[in-house]
Amino acid sequence: MNGFETDTNRTTTTTRFPDNANKHLTYENLEKLLENLSDLQELIATHEGSQVPRLKTLENYYLGKNEKVLNRTRKEEHLSNHKAAHAFARDTSQFIQGYMVGVPIKVEAPEESAGELITEINRDNDADAHNSELTLDLSIYGRAYELLFRSKQDVTRFVLVDPKHTFVIYDETVEQNPIAGVYYFRDDNGNFKVNLHTEKNVIEIEEVDGKLSIIDQKAHGFEGITIIEYANNRFRQGDFEPVLTLIDLYDSAQSDTANYMTDLNDAMLKIIGNLDIDVDRAKSMRDANILFLKTENGVEGGSSNADADYIYKKYDVAGVEKYKDRIQNDIHKYTNTPNLNDESFAGVQSGEAMKYKLFGLEQVRATKERFFKRSMRQRYRLISNISKTLRDGDFDANDLTITFTPNLPKSIKDEVDIFNALGGQLSDETMLSLLSFVDSPQEELERIEKESPQRSASAYGNFGVEQFGNAEQSQEVMENE
Repeated sequence: MNGFETDTNRTTTTTRFPDNANKHLTYENLEKLLENLSDLQELIATHEGSQVPRLKTLENYYLGKNEKVLNRTRKEEHLSNHKAAHAFARDTSQFIQGYMVGVPIKVEAPEESAGELITEINRDNDADAHNSELTLDLSIYGRAYELLFRSKQDVTRFVLVDPKHTFVIYDETVEQNPIAGVYYFRDDNGNFKVNLHTEKNVIEIEEVDGKLSIIDQKAHGFEGITIIEYANNRFRQGDFEPVLTLIDLYDSAQSDTANYMTDLNDAMLKIIGNLDIDVDRAKSMRDANILFLKTENGVEGGSSNADADYIYKKYDVAGVEKYKDRIQNDIHKYTNTPNLNDESFAGVQSGEAMKYKLFGLEQVRATKERFFKRSMRQRYRLISNISKTLRDGDFDANDLTITFTPNLPKSIKDEVDIFNALGGQLSDETMLSLLSFVDSPQEELERIEKESPQRSASAYGNFGVEQFGNAEQSQEVMENE
């Protein structure tokens, strides 16, 4: 078994993407793959031919290039053909991105030396921005990839890599263990190249006369596959992918409305009666917005009747607007994102009130966090491996505390009340970690010691609400409004 899917006896479906557009690519083992590079070439062809089109479609919708409406044409060539693309996909992904990591992820180690090492590496890699971009890729594509390496400055680096050129190969066991990471591209000269990342080496492969050949391989020292896959959920589905058809319906409805308005202005003039008027004269009067109808005498000597109006399609405006509202509400409903233009969001919303309105998204967030943490621990596991080898430090990735904080409006008064209510029951560091506005409890304790050497850090537990008087008053004013 080589893990390739075939199209034999495959039934035609009406789904937007083929069945293998989002499946994991598998192979028996690494040794056999290196002995049969033609199979690696076939795996890349499967990714490029069956999976990349889906990724490009999702990217297009995020960029506002909604494919269905932009490729739409009208049968009547003389009528208007407006194409209105709406950024529901972008708004969905950006909202979820901000909600998930708008407050940076906290990574804490039990040992001070390990914490300092992780803080330094995160600072070198701008980890907050990196995690945010990972979250955005997850929301768009349903999967994201990062690459770890040692830079020329001998610094451990991790960077985002494009899902359209990257995938991970898994074995065929029920555990689906990764056996290699693949990054393929064409250089400036058009040569096709592949970097195959294994647990020990980075193998450089090039296409020569239509076949892949190993050019070079280098040990990387991370003791693990240095391309890490992040999954948005079990099915690696993007956040707006389930509502692509609804976005298409809304785009079509808005486009039809715009076409109707334009067609109404260009409606066909209908003239009834036996008139003493020719076509050229009728055109000139219409251009002047004046229509003078002069009837001819009838058979019995009397004047005949004349009438003029426009021919256009009648439109149920109220019904169409309700239809579009229903589609828009369904898009928000099935992406678990709130419609911030809804009347229920009028006025000031406290953090607790927002949580109830975001209950559906909270359930999704829990799933996304579990998958994210699993891959994130693998990142720090590899960093620990190479740091230990280079004697820069050592830590156990399983002991790290990774904390996500939903980006919601905060009531500082409520947090301070809880903080004081816990006085003496928890350690200072634990109590400080409960506060959303404290990024690093350890650093905060050090600042307290520096500012007041004679006062022990435990005195911080007597911290009073009155010291936040202005913030409390502002909060109360907002709540009263």
